[in-house]
Amino acid sequence: MSTIAHKLQAVDETIQAAIKASGRAPGTVQLLAVSKTFPAGAVLEAVAAGQRAFGENYLQEGIDKIAAVGAALPGEAIEWHFIGPIQSNKTRPIAASFAWVHTVERLKIAQRLSEQRPDDLPPLNICLQVNISGEASKSGATPEELPELARQVAALSRLKLRGLMAIPEPETDVSKQRAAFARVRMLFDQLRADGFDLDTLSMGMSADLEAAIAEGATIVRVGSAIFGARNYDNKDKA
Repeated sequence: MSTIAHKLQAVDETIQAAIKASGRAPGTVQLLAVSKTFPAGAVLEAVAAGQRAFGENYLQEGIDKIAAVGAALPGEAIEWHFIGPIQSNKTRPIAASFAWVHTVERLKIAQRLSEQRPDDLPPLNICLQVNISGEASKSGATPEELPELARQVAALSRLKLRGLMAIPEPETDVSKQRAAFARVRMLFDQLRADGFDLDTLSMGMSADLEAAIAEGATIVRVGSAIFGARNYDNKDKA
């Protein structure tokens, strides 16, 4: 078994233990392996170990990796998620290459993704990013902006609004981690109560995934715990 396979197994065991501790049903949390800055070979190792969903932050790197993995494994069902910030001039390749986008925070970006989603592909799955901690350095809509943004995005024909994504301010105190994730869950529940058909909470990373799962996460995004320390020297920041 490769190192990546061992690490995937360890992360899965952590996720399953957190699911059990939270009293949730098995299979309710998906692992998104964040492969940014790692080569296609690392993704291929993870696929060989059973992982099928991968997250990319940097557009050109992600597109190159999608092509390389597709060439190495033609016909293999790999699900690619874009989880980085989106510039308006980069929406066309994102709309054409990814199945999910977790980082929609503005209507303009959503409109461009919808207009540019190829007709031969299913609607693009969308999470709205919410800035739950109010950090000036973080992307995301404010909680107050969410209801109107959700209404506008849900009306776009080539998108499917699935839920919310958040990256709370880093905390080592588990109770504070849970409090931030609980606020995201409350926003999610309110949108559902208002009639939005949502099923996805993308929240939790290596350092806080147990707290996120306890508060209802359905996707956790884990990179370094699977692939190791990142090398940021060779990446496209677009």
